[in-house]
Amino acid sequence: MDSVMMEEEDDCPELVPIDNKPSIPDVSEQIPVTIITGYLGAGKTTLLNYILTEQHNKRIAVILNEFGEGSAVEKSLAVSQSGELYEEWLELRNGCLCCSVKDNGFKAIENLMEKKGKFDYILLETTGLADPGAVASMFWVDAELGSDIYLDGIVTVIDAKYGLQHLREEKPEGLVNEAARQIALADLTIINKTDLVTEGELEQLRDTVRCINGLVKILETQKSRVDLSQVLDLHSFDNKDGQNLAEKLQLVKTTRPHLDKSILTVTFEVPGSLEEDVLNVFIQNLLWEKTILNKEGRAMNVIRLKGLVSVAGKSHQVMLQGVHELYELDETPQLWGEEPRVNRLVFIGRELDRDSLQEQFISTVLEGGERK
Repeated sequence: MDSVMMEEEDDCPELVPIDNKPSIPDVSEQIPVTIITGYLGAGKTTLLNYILTEQHNKRIAVILNEFGEGSAVEKSLAVSQSGELYEEWLELRNGCLCCSVKDNGFKAIENLMEKKGKFDYILLETTGLADPGAVASMFWVDAELGSDIYLDGIVTVIDAKYGLQHLREEKPEGLVNEAARQIALADLTIINKTDLVTEGELEQLRDTVRCINGLVKILETQKSRVDLSQVLDLHSFDNKDGQNLAEKLQLVKTTRPHLDKSILTVTFEVPGSLEEDVLNVFIQNLLWEKTILNKEGRAMNVIRLKGLVSVAGKSHQVMLQGVHELYELDETPQLWGEEPRVNRLVFIGRELDRDSLQEQFISTVLEGGERK
């Protein structure tokens, strides 16, 4: 078996040096991973092929999920006849690494870590209907994987021409519109193929995206060509985002339901400090137990949760992150100092009711903490 693997690796093209090639990173450092998601045909693979073929002086490992027809690098890659993961990473002329997988990408990442030192960044493509939250959650629950890599952000590619049509698709009762969920989970959205629509159509799509996700940044492009500096190093899931998050949270407004009348953004701000264990009770009631109900008596379903809170006894601001049922609290480098202590929270999901959420937060966390 080892001899077969050696022969396969010998067949792999050599890396061609490029000018201004970055220095080899410290292999003890964690590698950032960005999840690229989007509805079928939105331009995910076009974006990744652009990254793989452009000279950008970055060494990026790209995990493509099932190549489509006419892929720019498809003929250079080998996938086994049975459709199983082919464990060869192809080194491309611009310094990037690439492979194609037909699973969720984690086996590919594990194999990739054996080549640590040859790349600085990982981009992972999901299938068109995949829930990026489920993929993102794996980076939290897999401690061994998390020691080598960290989740940098979720990028959703949207088709400017058909995006609204996808968002209007009616789903059976209880099911989430996949396109809306991908936007709800995104830290960055790329509206692609803007040349195929009018300014009025584009503005309607922009408004819909902002209604679903009041935190998301929007880029607009044609043929999936973007400035990589706006896609990489988002730091959306670590405490380096603390200062930027504080500024963003102050700008977010509660939105009205969009086309499917279910997914929206809710935000509120409550002054004071809280006890961490009581905060955990509130979050777990909301995400796990589903006991926090809206005015109609239905359980609120949070897809993405983000916030900065003031924990009693801690001088630093604490970041709250959540995706589906998983969440974490992480101290940021930012001190409260003389700044008034407040708790700013943003919830993105279905059946959300701002007033009910705020009342439950105050009664459970703030008043509950005072009674202890």
